[in-house]
Amino acid sequence: MIPQPDLAVFYEHPEWFKATFAALERRGVAYTALTIQDHTFDPADPSVPAPVVFNRLAMSSFLRQAEHATFYSQAVLEHWARNGARVINDAGCSVIDASKARQLSLFRSLGLDIPATRVVHRREDLVTVAAQMAFPLMVKVNIGGSGTGMVRYESLEELKAYADEGSTPAGIDGVTLVQDYVPARGGRVIRCEVLDGKFLYAIALDGAGSTFDLCPADVCMVDKPAIEISAHTPPPQMIAAVEKIARAGGFDICGVEYMIDDRDGKARFYDVNGLSNFVAKPLEVLGWDPHENLVDYLVGQIATRKAAA
Repeated sequence: MIPQPDLAVFYEHPEWFKATFAALERRGVAYTALTIQDHTFDPADPSVPAPVVFNRLAMSSFLRQAEHATFYSQAVLEHWARNGARVINDAGCSVIDASKARQLSLFRSLGLDIPATRVVHRREDLVTVAAQMAFPLMVKVNIGGSGTGMVRYESLEELKAYADEGSTPAGIDGVTLVQDYVPARGGRVIRCEVLDGKFLYAIALDGAGSTFDLCPADVCMVDKPAIEISAHTPPPQMIAAVEKIARAGGFDICGVEYMIDDRDGKARFYDVNGLSNFVAKPLEVLGWDPHENLVDYLVGQIATRKAAA
């Protein structure tokens, strides 16, 4: 009988986790890699693939598979947790990860500033709520990824024309956001990574005004020469804020993004992403490799599960 691995990595993107797998192998961690798109499960089967399951579902998976597994994954992650697995970034996290509307509500519940936003579920309501807001503004889908489903409109007339012809963004869950366009100071967005509830590092993405696709992974950066990445040290209040977001959302690992609104100098939070695949070229940008910290955390979770068994 083949012994059960200590860790199952539940993932979808074929390239993003090679560094994670390499780090696990260097440390001799017994793991199995489960590709989400090939997966099925039996709700009557109480077995789990490993005592610890690491959820690496990418919200952008719908861009790569028409029959994406976003909602399927939430079901199976909950099934495994119910049957005793320690699921890292569990189904509850995935529900928040898969909804920009929920994320913004979370930020505001913590007293943090966000871009002015209205949430609708019918295209005909886009113009109604936009008429109450200032332009330019954004229309964006609730479940996005890699900048997909985000369009800037300069006037109510322009938005109405596109809405009337049915060409405004429409997401996979029928929920759409109408949002103030925030002029990021210096065209800069800050992404903070949090691991086990604690700030790990931050990067600054400069030139963010040139694209809405701000994925910082190596594979993502290939076609984004306008974006420059550098290490960044946020002020203590921002570090405290991102840690508070991770804890309140139940995220074991996540990236939190904010920008400084050039109009009033306020930090506006707009995204929490459970899929932290870490910065491109970490040794060059940070001077160290966060995958080692990640594996330390995973090894600790495995040890905790074994001790409790």
